[in-house]
Amino acid sequence: MGSARSTRRKRCTSMPSAFLAFPAQVTKPKISRTTCASNSSSIVPPKPLPLLALLADFQRACAELNVGWYLFGAQAALLYGSPRLTADADMTVLLGAVSSQALATTLQQHGFELRVADETFVRTTRVLPVVHPGSGFPADVVLGGPGLEELFLERAIVRSVHGLQVPVARAEDLIVMKVLAGRRKDEEDVVAVLSAQRGRLDLEPIRKTLGELAAALAENDLLPRFERLLREASEA
Repeated sequence: MGSARSTRRKRCTSMPSAFLAFPAQVTKPKISRTTCASNSSSIVPPKPLPLLALLADFQRACAELNVGWYLFGAQAALLYGSPRLTADADMTVLLGAVSSQALATTLQQHGFELRVADETFVRTTRVLPVVHPGSGFPADVVLGGPGLEELFLERAIVRSVHGLQVPVARAEDLIVMKVLAGRRKDEEDVVAVLSAQRGRLDLEPIRKTLGELAAALAENDLLPRFERLLREASEA
């Protein structure tokens, strides 16, 4: 992860707190759309036990710091019915008064190594890229802020991942993240989740959140994109 390309953060959920509060006027932030761990070569056969080890160590670190977190990204999509598997993980953590340095130190004490040691990178992108040598999984830890990510944490659902109770972004919020990300593989995840969860999703909060995002970011294609993916899921 030494090159600028490999460490460039492309984020879909973590944004400046001024944006997250959806002010009446806001300058469009520079939002990139994926995690720095994800790439087209990350699709691999499932590794439930290594992933379990990563999540267990991450959960212990967050418990020690008394901070909330949730799983999102492709691993969360898998839990909701997407067949795409990936060899990385994405978690958002709400630190509150805890510093990012304290998080980095605690994660290292619980079996993680930093992939990027540049504090400026972490402060600028609000992402702490790590790797869990015990499992072989890289992970992007998004440093969430007040507003949208705080709401996603409040609405996260505890799911059992091979016996471990893990907070996971709820399906509706995950769909919002992936519509915003906008890559084809994210769209495929949206269609898969919509199809697998047909009849169990509340679509109105998705439309409401995407509408607020569209207004704040001046991205008028978010709602039409969702409706197109909803039609694809209904035809699948």
